[in-house]
Amino acid sequence: IEIAMTHGNHYGEQNYSFVNGQNTTQGGTHLNAFREALVKVVRTHFKKDYDAKDIRESIIAAVSVRVEEPVFESQTKTRLGSERIAPDGPAIRTWMNDFLSKALDDFLHKNQEVAKAMESRIKQSERERKEISEVKKLANQRAKAANVHNKKLRDCKYHLNEKGPDEQKLASTLFITEGDSASGSITKARDVNTQAVFSLRGKPLNCYGLTKKIVYQNEEFNLLQHALNIEDSMDDLRYNRVVIATDADVDGMHIRLLMLTFFLQFFPDIVRNGHLYILDTPLFRVRDKQQTFYCYSETEKQAAIQKLRGKPEITRFKGLGEISPHEFADFIGENIRLDPVILPEDTNLDHVLDYYMGKNTPERQDFIIENLRVELDIIDTPEEEAQVEPVAPEEVEAA
Repeated sequence: IEIAMTHGNHYGEQNYSFVNGQNTTQGGTHLNAFREALVKVVRTHFKKDYDAKDIRESIIAAVSVRVEEPVFESQTKTRLGSERIAPDGPAIRTWMNDFLSKALDDFLHKNQEVAKAMESRIKQSERERKEISEVKKLANQRAKAANVHNKKLRDCKYHLNEKGPDEQKLASTLFITEGDSASGSITKARDVNTQAVFSLRGKPLNCYGLTKKIVYQNEEFNLLQHALNIEDSMDDLRYNRVVIATDADVDGMHIRLLMLTFFLQFFPDIVRNGHLYILDTPLFRVRDKQQTFYCYSETEKQAAIQKLRGKPEITRFKGLGEISPHEFADFIGENIRLDPVILPEDTNLDHVLDYYMGKNTPERQDFIIENLRVELDIIDTPEEEAQVEPVAPEEVEAA
């Protein structure tokens, strides 16, 4: 057994597990044994019955084990199912507990400063949990009361955490939209069996650097957490896909960034487990009297113009509210395009959030300038001229 662990500044746990050198991204019996043994050893060492959540809060750990003839629960070998380290060997649970009971306890006795820092962090988590418990209770009561007349959520019939056909449960989707016009189009076009819509008032709270207590006090985020059913854990997530659907303009991108910050800071497992997506919507409609093409890029638009020849009508969609429900039904139906939000295994969340949402630094300014994209607004003229709106230096600086 090899274990490396520390504390981060994030919420929740961040565990990486390996069996015989292979990364088991979905964990398994060895990771479960580690999480259980860690709690037992910490309680025994400090002689206090700390809550398991407080002990494991913000932990970053890498757990590597060698198992003879390992049995995996999936064909991709990403989750260990073996109960023993070898056919005739001890149970993995016992093996891990014995190892940590000696190795971690000895380490903490020999490194008193580390032990003090660890206990201090556990106590900090305990204080934060107790601080938000009453706020959370009131927030949940408000959310449940609001559910009856919740104008923010247009729910669907099937959910991931409830009984029903597997196909429908896996198709369950929550679209997070901005404003009433966009949510109105999606609501009218959606599949009421599997697609729900949650409407934001506009730009949500920038929660970077905030505590969970403040986020629970924010009505909009509180209602969203309740809609997703993730206040306590990810185990009962109501929708398999959580889709951020914003306009393809500066304000829309800002809202997208704020929502990504919310999920990455407080619910990173939604991203790690592949539940978070960005809705890709068409930028152009190119049509004549016989055919219509919806184009998601300048390249697709030029290809459509070539196919139609002549002088087709070109429409540039400025926002989701401009797309009719009839057209939207195609974009969120069988032809839906979703960009998954991927969090690589080696991502340092604290660094990522600080880089994009922390203080404005020269490095971030350079990144913005190097990656700045200026969209071409199409003017519907015979010459089909393209105009580029100049970007003022102060706007780049402010970004």
